[in-house]
Amino acid sequence: MLQFPMWKNVAIVLVCLAGLVVAFPNLFYDRVERSNDARASLAAGAAETPELAAEAAGWPEFLPSGLVNLGLDLRGGAHVLVEVQTADVYAERLEGLWPDLRDRLRDLRDQVGTVRRLESAPDELRIRIGEPSGMAAAEEAVRAASQPVISLTGASGRDFEARAEGDVLVITLSEAEKVAIDRRTLDQSLEIIRRRVDETGTREPTIQRQGEDRILVQVPGIGSAEELLAIIGKTARLSFHPVVNRTTDAAATPGLDEVVYPSMDEDGVYYVLERRAVVTGEQLVDSQPTFDQNGLPAVSFRFNPAGGAAFGRYTADNIGKPFAIVLDGEVISAPVIQSHIPGGSGIITGNFTPEDSTRLAILLRAGALPAEIRVLEQRTIGPELGQDSIEAGRRAAVIALAAVGIYMILSYGWFGVVACVALLTNIVLIFALMTAIGATLTMPGIAGLVLTIGMAVDANVLIFERIREELKTARGPARAIQLGFEKAFGSILDANVTTLIVAVILFMLGSGPVKGFAVTLGLGILCSVFTAIYVTQMIIAGWFDWRRPKAITV
Repeated sequence: MLQFPMWKNVAIVLVCLAGLVVAFPNLFYDRVERSNDARASLAAGAAETPELAAEAAGWPEFLPSGLVNLGLDLRGGAHVLVEVQTADVYAERLEGLWPDLRDRLRDLRDQVGTVRRLESAPDELRIRIGEPSGMAAAEEAVRAASQPVISLTGASGRDFEARAEGDVLVITLSEAEKVAIDRRTLDQSLEIIRRRVDETGTREPTIQRQGEDRILVQVPGIGSAEELLAIIGKTARLSFHPVVNRTTDAAATPGLDEVVYPSMDEDGVYYVLERRAVVTGEQLVDSQPTFDQNGLPAVSFRFNPAGGAAFGRYTADNIGKPFAIVLDGEVISAPVIQSHIPGGSGIITGNFTPEDSTRLAILLRAGALPAEIRVLEQRTIGPELGQDSIEAGRRAAVIALAAVGIYMILSYGWFGVVACVALLTNIVLIFALMTAIGATLTMPGIAGLVLTIGMAVDANVLIFERIREELKTARGPARAIQLGFEKAFGSILDANVTTLIVAVILFMLGSGPVKGFAVTLGLGILCSVFTAIYVTQMIIAGWFDWRRPKAITV
């Protein structure tokens, strides 16, 4: 009798059954995916419709619903390469400096005289003082406001610099501060784009930095590059400003510290607003699609405690005055404050469709991009091309499986049949592991899967050939089978460990398709060792205990 304890049988069967349960939903990929997407939409606050409810109920909730993620080349989707306009942030940084510098210079009014801000280029701030003789004192006061810029190697300079041009003080950002701004802006843009894409419920997007100011975004399963850009392309800067005036003159000249923004819904209408916002979107903690009192789509919002306090104070002090809600340089609406609004929550109304309100809520919830992005490259990969790749990969896998199976059966008879069962188990376990860890299957990944089919039976060949050798010298078939497994184990382990090392190196150093190939190859190696040694041995041991043959042929 072969020495194969019961606890091993139970453990192996449980592992195989668990793999089958986890991999099972992939047989109904489209149905499970539609159900998962519908449930995610309902969870995100989308309005429930009969169609959406039917999709959500399309796959029973009590069944596993995990799926292997399909890459862009298999599922279709959008590929976008964008450039972050970091220079836009320089002007905002200088704008933020102005109130503090103005107050510091006004404290020195007896030395510098009047203080007036001049029109200037986006990358500089120009301030005219009334007494040129006080320029030295003005420069000293401005430099005192400059803060050190800290890098990984320590202090690398001040954040801005000042120089005199007659009676004009010119403030510019230092190179160290520009480098720090560029780094922060790109990192923040990367994270916000990631959050926006994740909010849509798409699975396994690729979002990574390229070069100094570029971001690559690849999202499988999305309809088009334009749809992706509608999500990530908007800066979504929300702010609330006091209204100075309303006009139909597109050439209206704003006063100092004022801006002119067009109305989003009313053609030819413009609003003159105070430049400084009372509260901004950075103080938002939540936004959700909803409906107003008339049943029209809208977006609700809620501020953090600091923003809520500022919002409440302003509405209490300005009852009866208009208050503009500005999104990306356009006035969504400018309602008149009817009463004090405590708590820092409210609702944004406009000519929204349900899709518009859902998208706006996602953008506001994920946060505003710190700078505009410019599209350098965009591609839409149709699902038909991906489906062709899947069909080609499926045909290759079936042909490879059939060819290997026929060869093993012709070469080893009943033992070859056992090897085929182990090979099918191997494939199920690979898909189960990919589903469990959230790995992405790409076209090179399918190539790695097909390669694994051929490599998986290599261990069985070593075992069966070793059994043949042991049958010539061992005492009985049971001992020959046991020695065959024991003596082939070292060779199998060495061969697969060396291949696994290569797969790990490919995954660590490669990118994109190379990683996909490495993942399926590595998982295939682990599963093939398990199935070739333990699943095969369990089946053969069970068969031998049942039949008790006096002689065997391998």
